[in-house]
Amino acid sequence: MSGRKNTGSASPVLLVLLGFGSFFATYNLLTLVMHKKVTTSTEKWNDPIISRPDKTKFETGAKFHVALTATDAPYSKWQCRIMYYWYKKMKDLSGSDMGGFTRVLHSGKPDNLMDEIPTVIVDPLPEGLDRGYIVLNRPWAFVQWLEKATIEEEYILMAEPDHVFVNPLPNLAHGDHPAAFPFFYIKPTDHEKIVRKYFPEEKGPVANIDPIGNSPVIIKKSTLEKIAPTWMNVSLQMKDDPETDKAFGWVLEMYGYAVASALHGVRHILRKDFMLQPPWDLEVGNKFIIHYTYGCDYNMKGELTYGKIGEWRFDKRSHLRGPPPKNISLPPPGVPESVVRLVKAVNEATANIPNWETEYSS
Repeated sequence: MSGRKNTGSASPVLLVLLGFGSFFATYNLLTLVMHKKVTTSTEKWNDPIISRPDKTKFETGAKFHVALTATDAPYSKWQCRIMYYWYKKMKDLSGSDMGGFTRVLHSGKPDNLMDEIPTVIVDPLPEGLDRGYIVLNRPWAFVQWLEKATIEEEYILMAEPDHVFVNPLPNLAHGDHPAAFPFFYIKPTDHEKIVRKYFPEEKGPVANIDPIGNSPVIIKKSTLEKIAPTWMNVSLQMKDDPETDKAFGWVLEMYGYAVASALHGVRHILRKDFMLQPPWDLEVGNKFIIHYTYGCDYNMKGELTYGKIGEWRFDKRSHLRGPPPKNISLPPPGVPESVVRLVKAVNEATANIPNWETEYSS
């Protein structure tokens, strides 16, 4: 691959910090198989944690590039199409700082959405290395994309296919401080023994690790270029450790990003208004993104029946092999506004996207 920004082997500084033979073996296996070489050094590993800026003093107007990693599976495709529809609708509205858009497709080959959605193709991990945990391809995809792509904007929003923009999104970052959504289930201090395998005591207290994943995050491109290889390496090492894998489960890669950021001395501005997650968050209000990761199940009285299939439901996992139909029925009276807004957003997108039900084969 031409035009590499980084060449050479992994930084000895990082290897000393992580300090484990398993990490070194995993990283070198990856670079050997994929013929990719990245450097994970930083200029200042011992940067002090600096105080977060006053949240009332955000700088506005700096554009950010919207990037989401995706596969070529039908389940991923229909979500990407809806997400891109709402990006285009919100991009030029007042209050938006959205710039360009890239679907980072980690299938290693083109699919039939290349002409519809701006896409850069990157390689998946070597077969078997993700151990069935496909999310591990996300940091590896960002490493490759940052190396090969020309990104005009200074900032990047790391987004996901199951995001719907519901209000114009400004740049919530502030200078070198990225902005992130805090997840209640990311609790580094509750897992100090495990976290210390990857975040040595000389780096500071475990509380320096933010309760976040990589998405949604608005971050300087230059900062992400430093974090991404470390995020990849830490996530692979975590997956390779049975104790860590069992403790973190499906959010392991999120912990990988949180730890990698802290290793580089990066603290995030935590913005609860960045995103809402139906059915638990009841109103859209001034929030910016709906994340429809949870199923929404209700009886006809408008009562939540979470954990039990409802008389009315919307769950993205009901559509693993193909897209949801057009014109989904609205939920019954009494269902929270956030769920109603989500269904209306999906219906609007599917009504306006050409060939909605026919464009999902590779």
